[in-house]
Amino acid sequence: MTRRTVPEWLTRWEYAHRGLHGKGVPENSLAAASAAIAAGLGVECDIQRSSDNWPIVFHDWDLLRLTGTEGLTEGRTALELRELRYLDSDHAPATLTDLLGLVDGQVPLLIELKSKRGYDVEASCVRVRECLADYHGDHAVMSFDPRVARWFRRNAADITCGLVMREDEHGYTQKRWQRRLALAIAKPDFLAYHIAALPSPWVADLRAGGLPVLTWTVNSPTTRERALVHADALISEGAGLA
Repeated sequence: MTRRTVPEWLTRWEYAHRGLHGKGVPENSLAAASAAIAAGLGVECDIQRSSDNWPIVFHDWDLLRLTGTEGLTEGRTALELRELRYLDSDHAPATLTDLLGLVDGQVPLLIELKSKRGYDVEASCVRVRECLADYHGDHAVMSFDPRVARWFRRNAADITCGLVMREDEHGYTQKRWQRRLALAIAKPDFLAYHIAALPSPWVADLRAGGLPVLTWTVNSPTTRERALVHADALISEGAGLA
């Protein structure tokens, strides 16, 4: 597989998983991004799409866990989502444009596009590309859905793109053939591999062949120690941070 040149910043940083969140600082909030910047960490974030097609920095398909509100994230407009508040805080969900304005190139961004069966993930790709058109800070996109990396390679070749993988019961690539197929479709610039699946002989071979490997979620001293041996950059939170 012919690989594109990967920017050196990608593996030079450690990334705060969903921003540097904790008590009073919700995951994926602008406050979590600000805290990561202050700590000298890159920011990893998740992107959903609102009903009016705005990229929203939010992890869950359902609003309940994070806001206490019934309903689907994709069922609300961007304005309606920004009027919500995260549980036990005054912070509101933000758009990708909001996040880009805050970060403003101070640290790199890893932008994970969420996808699911039957979801028009290419619509998310289009809107994320539009948001990034005038952004000059370091950034990369990634997704569990291999179509995302493929789309960006074909339609936004200047944007570094990665494939996220896990092998457990929650993932889409539990079987060996599924992992190989996803890699063949995505042809990613990097992998973001689940720490629970490392070490992996297959991933080690890919890494030895020049494919950068990031790993998530590094959330304990034990997973941190393992990640430092088997990956090129860490996506960390909580006790997994140095």
